[in-house]
Amino acid sequence: MKVVIVKDKTQMGATGAKIIADDMRGKPRHVLGLATGATPIPLYQELIRMHREEGLDFSRTTTFNLDEYIGLDPAHPQSYRYFMKAQLFDHINIPKENTHVPDGMAEDADAFCEQYERMIRDAGGIDLQLLGIGSNGHIGFNEPGTPLDSRTHRTGLTESTINDNARLFERREDVPVEAVTMGVATIMDARRVLLLACGENKAAAVAAAVEGPVTPDVPASALQNHEHAVFVVTEDAAAGLKGDYERP
Repeated sequence: MKVVIVKDKTQMGATGAKIIADDMRGKPRHVLGLATGATPIPLYQELIRMHREEGLDFSRTTTFNLDEYIGLDPAHPQSYRYFMKAQLFDHINIPKENTHVPDGMAEDADAFCEQYERMIRDAGGIDLQLLGIGSNGHIGFNEPGTPLDSRTHRTGLTESTINDNARLFERREDVPVEAVTMGVATIMDARRVLLLACGENKAAAVAAAVEGPVTPDVPASALQNHEHAVFVVTEDAAAGLKGDYERP
């Protein structure tokens, strides 16, 4: 696992986007795992710029998103399908049929989870998985206590995650309490993993994930065992780290 400490969100986005672009250019038929939330937005903005100004081609890229709320229609403004369209898909040349976001409206969520795993396998596996990290150390919606051998599954959300996400909804009671998420083992199967973190509220989680024990209590800590995982974190998010890490 590698850690890169950058100055701010803009540098975080640029650094992460270059890692993704370099990986895509090395394998034109690329399978890219994506994440939602405020953290990856600077990276998506840079990928859009690269597409428009440098010809970064997404026409043969296939994407799989980490997660989706259960009970939100794809057209709902807080659904992750809606987020991805607004923040990335509508601005690049990726065929819609190549973009995959878990179905939060599936009649049988458990059966859908098995199907999603098959879809990833049938695509040849994920070449690079993008991640954020929750303030409690979650990746995707793998909350503390999730087994590290977990696969795509239906899960309840913790109070801390619901509280973190409540700012995006009109009322706290509107926040979904369940989601479909790739499991920790599904994430670990990606050939490369890129985790972004910014903000002092993520400092404790980053420190636990990078320098703490590998434990289900901090699902992101599993990435210590990934041969090609890179953390790109801003200085404020790196405040709890004690080691000497790369600073571009």
